[in-house]
Amino acid sequence: MNRQEIDALVKKMNVDNATGEVNTRVQEIVVRLLGDLFEAIVDLNITQNELWKGLEYIADLGQANEVGLLVPGLGLEHFMDLLEDAKDAQAGVEQGGTPRTIEGPLYVAGAPESVGFARMDDGAEEGIMDTLIIEGVVSDVDGNVLPNAKVEIWHANGQGNYSFFDKTQSEFNLRRTIYTDENGRYRALTTMPVGYGCPPDGPTQKLLTLLGRHGQRPSHVHYFITADGFRKLTTQFNIEGDEYLWDDFAFATREGLIATVADKSSPEDLAEYNLDKPFKYINFDFKLTKDTSTSPDTQVERRRAQG
Repeated sequence: MNRQEIDALVKKMNVDNATGEVNTRVQEIVVRLLGDLFEAIVDLNITQNELWKGLEYIADLGQANEVGLLVPGLGLEHFMDLLEDAKDAQAGVEQGGTPRTIEGPLYVAGAPESVGFARMDDGAEEGIMDTLIIEGVVSDVDGNVLPNAKVEIWHANGQGNYSFFDKTQSEFNLRRTIYTDENGRYRALTTMPVGYGCPPDGPTQKLLTLLGRHGQRPSHVHYFITADGFRKLTTQFNIEGDEYLWDDFAFATREGLIATVADKSSPEDLAEYNLDKPFKYINFDFKLTKDTSTSPDTQVERRRAQG
């Protein structure tokens, strides 16, 4: 079959047969994707065995709750970020904001809230993982600070696991919502995160292995940042020096989103942060872009965990 014949067949089966009310947007997408799939089946000579193995894989992916893991792993989530960047440029969105990058699958809504400062860890890894201070300023692209900006922050523990999904951790461990203070500043006391790998026996790693790829991420920290009159920022920083910094299986590393860790141990530093032992330190600022009637929407509706 050629593409014209395929499109005619898809239309006959999924458009001409409609007898009820049609969601035209869903119809448009389904017809296009089916046409592309049918064409790929012809071009690649995909067999019935291969088709059903692929469909069984999709079922396994859903049962393992790894859809949100495979999407970044195949580069789809990063592609959507690049596409949104292009839409922003076309719409004339002001330049200079902090780059976006993928959300990933491990956000949980409802983290405890505070103003200016929060301790994120529950103490379970005290003495095992280095203490870390993360702080920074949220401002607009011109440097005007934004008090009361909502900074949602989450990261993995020393085992590379996230609370809620890892039932050995306490509720909302290493997850907090910090509203910036009157100077636009947020500060978090936490522990050094590490990267993680896809579950080795899961369907995501199974496919990556067939593609000759690893499933490792570098050490990183996730953020949602929102403020009145500004576009929501979904981003994360990856930590400099990690072996997977530029080899992230989820393709999340971007210029402008690399954090440098400093060692702090002077009496002045300990006193400033009210600590009694040396600690790691990251300063990471964020710049938000103004929301306008012509700006593409940065709110993404997707199923998320609720704590």
